[in-house]
Amino acid sequence: MAKVKHKDSKSHRSDIIESSEVIAEQISKTEKFIEENKKLVFSIGGVIALLVAGFFLYKYYITNQNSQAQSEMFQAVYYFESDSLDRALDGDGNNLGFIEIIADYPMTDAANLANYYAGACYLKKGEYFAAIEHLENFSASNILIQARAYALIGDALMETEDYEGAAKQYKKAADYKSDEFTSPQYLIKCAVAYEMLNDYQSAFDCYDEIITKYVKSLEYQDARKQKARLQGLMAG
Repeated sequence: MAKVKHKDSKSHRSDIIESSEVIAEQISKTEKFIEENKKLVFSIGGVIALLVAGFFLYKYYITNQNSQAQSEMFQAVYYFESDSLDRALDGDGNNLGFIEIIADYPMTDAANLANYYAGACYLKKGEYFAAIEHLENFSASNILIQARAYALIGDALMETEDYEGAAKQYKKAADYKSDEFTSPQYLIKCAVAYEMLNDYQSAFDCYDEIITKYVKSLEYQDARKQKARLQGLMAG
């Protein structure tokens, strides 16, 4: 049987001693550096402490601001739902409107949502460029609201006769985490925008996507009719 050679114990002890000496030397160098650069070390430590404190203070401030803004926005939302668009936007003298909430509470979730409401208000008022500006400033992780915001931008662009831009926004809305209920609606709008451009093939493709992907949707039968109609136009 072959014998297993063991490392010499003296050599092993020597390695441990040498390693300990290296560690001790490194610690000594570190201590010497700190001693010679006390101001620098403490300055860096102070900056880090300030950054950490600043982060938590900022989080507290934003949370507090957001709570206040949400409370302020309650009346504006009520006015929006009551179709009192001017009061919803500009307030009533006692309660803030969406525009003031956006200005007074920047960086908050409430201000972000206020951009959505303001965009919807301006769209209803026929002020399409203002609507687009506010809706583009809105972003959300909520699937339905974000897709709806893209579609509202599309509606505003349709009113300004920017049909190409509108089609892009409707397609963006349809493709944003697509579902059986909203995506077919946006694809119908997208097809209409393409037809306004006389781009029958792209409109055809929108209807075809509904037929292929959203068989159970309410728009399915209408999409089949419109697809057949476009086939006739393109053939002629």
